[in-house]
Amino acid sequence: MDLGGTYYNTKPQVEALENLLQKLPDPSAPAPQPVDRPKPGRARQLDTVQTQALIQGYLDGATTYELGALFGIDRRTVSNILHRNGVQMRRRGLSPDEVDDAIHLYKLGWSLARVGEHLNVDHTTVLTKLRERGVPTRDSHGRPRSLSG
Repeated sequence: MDLGGTYYNTKPQVEALENLLQKLPDPSAPAPQPVDRPKPGRARQLDTVQTQALIQGYLDGATTYELGALFGIDRRTVSNILHRNGVQMRRRGLSPDEVDDAIHLYKLGWSLARVGEHLNVDHTTVLTKLRERGVPTRDSHGRPRSLSG
């Protein structure tokens, strides 16, 4: 019978287990109450009057971002509603001066999202324009990104 080896002196393992047991909650104590988190809601549906107001707002010059905020829906939902109702979409894009501003802000260290928010366009619009001008872009960690993606 071999009394030596790894498990001969078990005192350190027993002490470690006792320390772990002390960190566990008391089994006789009542369980903590579950955290009350709101359930995900159902997608907001606009009624006919709201849909017509949204369409009229767009025709009067409001952006999809503004209408989304006003009606509590995503700007892509606004676009989908407008498409379903045959509304001709405006393509705002960026003017050459706005592209120059975007390049300047991006080179100052602003994120694509922040530049897009500042210019009221999507960050992918900013990225496209930077690439068209040959501006080297960064990934989300600030590292240089290849021109292809």
